Parts: sequence; structure tokens; C-alpha cells
Amino acid sequence: MKRIFFPLGLLILFALGCAQQPQTEEKAMTAADSLLLQAANRYFSVLPEPGDPNTPIAQLGKKLYYEEAVSANGQMSCNTCHPIANYGVDNLRVSPGHDGSEGTRNSPTTLNAYFHTTQFWDGRSPDLADQAKGPVLNPIEMGLSTPEDVENILNGLPEYPELFAAAFPEEENPVTFDNFANAIAAFEGTLATKAAFDDFLNGVTTILDENQKEGLSLFIETGCIACHIGPGLGGTMMQRFGLVHGPYYDFTSSQIKDMGVAEVTGKESDKYLFKTPALRNIEKTAPYFHDGSVESLEEAIKIMSYTQLGRELNDEQVQKMVAFFKSLTGDIPEHAL
Repeated sequence: MKRIFFPLGLLILFALGCAQQPQTEEKAMTAADSLLLQAANRYFSVLPEPGDPNTPIAQLGKKLYYEEAVSANGQMSCNTCHPIANYGVDNLRVSPGHDGSEGTRNSPTTLNAYFHTTQFWDGRSPDLADQAKGPVLNPIEMGLSTPEDVENILNGLPEYPELFAAAFPEEENPVTFDNFANAIAAFEGTLATKAAFDDFLNGVTTILDENQKEGLSLFIETGCIACHIGPGLGGTMMQRFGLVHGPYYDFTSSQIKDMGVAEVTGKESDKYLFKTPALRNIEKTAPYFHDGSVESLEEAIKIMSYTQLGRELNDEQVQKMVAFFKSLTGDIPEHAL
């Protein structure tokens, strides 16, 4: 057999080329991850630092969050409709109130709400403290009539005067409706659920699998980032439901004809405007939308892409987006349970 001899230098170059090929592919993958990471950090951010759960005001707020005495039937608390152990939602279309009457809007999660720019679906409250005053005096929800009702109940319970005094040491009469709301807001300010996506944003790109990365890329490219931005991937603006194809009620079986912000302002221009929901823990917080009319996350994705962006996603694309959403699910904070 005739032997073929190659110059030593050519053999060395060939060997080096073979050895470096996998490294080149690895660098290409890293480059792709780097580009995705840059895009993600352009639109999103990690969770802001939550409040300290060990302060007297936050500890008071936790007790008040679970307090059933501040309701007309003595059986309802904030946690009734927003159970923290269940990611801050009751998974009902709408929640029943103190006498069994149903509300008209789905109860959003209280987890990660501390950095939202407004509260409630119609954005009528500017912050958590103002929001906390609403349900307790709502005739359908917790059913008390006046702020004085809340104060009288709390003054009549043995632990609260001392707890309020510790939380508001400079006040002579600290058991007030305002302080009730401020304490609950302080507690809710501790309800952060750090997720894998936060690690990704910090540069740990391997924490997401390929389907999740493709779902993230699709989320950005489809245009979802027009509304779902920031640390919560939402919760920062009001938007019309049915922006491209709508209004939403043209193609849903929902019987609730909710006008959104217009219910508060009475303005025609505010019809169908709702707070853009944050997507943190979204896989855990069904049913979806302000009326709780959609049980399936996949169906919600299809509706949103069509109504808001004029895009029709196929099943494979929807599943990849669902995979990405799962990276937004964090751990429920132990201190809050």
C-alpha cells in the first residue's frame, strides 16, 4: 500500500482546526445568548429590593393581612381573595364577598405588586396603601361601612394597640385607618418572588433552557414588550384591551361589559382601558384578564397576540412562550406564610 505523507506543519494546522471547532460553536452559542441577554436587559429588569419583613410596621401589616375581624361577617381577610400560599390569588373568575355576592373583576395577585405604578384594574389607586383601603369598605367585598368601623374593631382586639404603638411610635393615637393601610402596604412591599429570569438578567444565561430562550426571543420580537416591560413584565401602564382587533368583547362570551377606566372617569376616551397586568408567576394565577374569562394560559396568549398586536401565533410558538413564562415563577417568601 502506498503511503501518503503530509507536511508536519499541515498536520498541526489540521489538528488545531479540529480541536478548535467545538470551541467556535460554543462561542457562537455564547454570542447568541449575549445578544438575547442584551435585548432582555433593554426591556426588563430584576425585581427591585423588597422591604424588610422584620420591621414593626411590616409585622403589623402581616397580621392585618390575615385578620378576619375587619369584615362584616368576621370571616374575610385580605388573604381570603389573595391567599399568599397560592401565589396571591384564589384562582376564581371573580371572588365572592362577605355575603356571597360576586364582584365584577378578577382578583389580581398581591405578590410583586409593590413596584407597580398604579393599583386595581382601572388604576384608580396610586399605591398599595390607598389600595388597601378599598376592599375593607367595599359593600360587596369585606363590607365594613366606615374607617371608624375598622378603627373600633382593632382597638377592641387585645394585641393591636400595642402593635400599632410599636409600628408608629411617634403618634399618640396610632390605631387609625390610614395606619391600617400603611401597615398592610409595608407588608405587601416585602412580597417579592425572585425567579430564574432574574438570574438570567444577571448574566446566568444557562438557567433558561432553549425553549425558554426561544420563547423570550419570540416575546420580544412579537411586540409584547410594547406593554409588558420593567421588573414585573407589566404593571406600569394602562392600555386599551382590543387595541388592534377589538374591542375584546366582540369575540368573547363574557357577560360582564366592563368599560375599564371609563367606569371611573366617565370619559369615552377611557373605554376599555385597563392596567397592563404583570406576568410574574403568570402560570400560577389563572384565570386571566380583568373578568377572569379565560382559564388557559395558551388561550390567553393567543387572544393577546391577536387583539393587541394583530399577530396569530401557532401552537408551537405559544408553547415556547409558555415555557418562557415558567421562568418567571418564583418562590413564595417564607416569611409571609
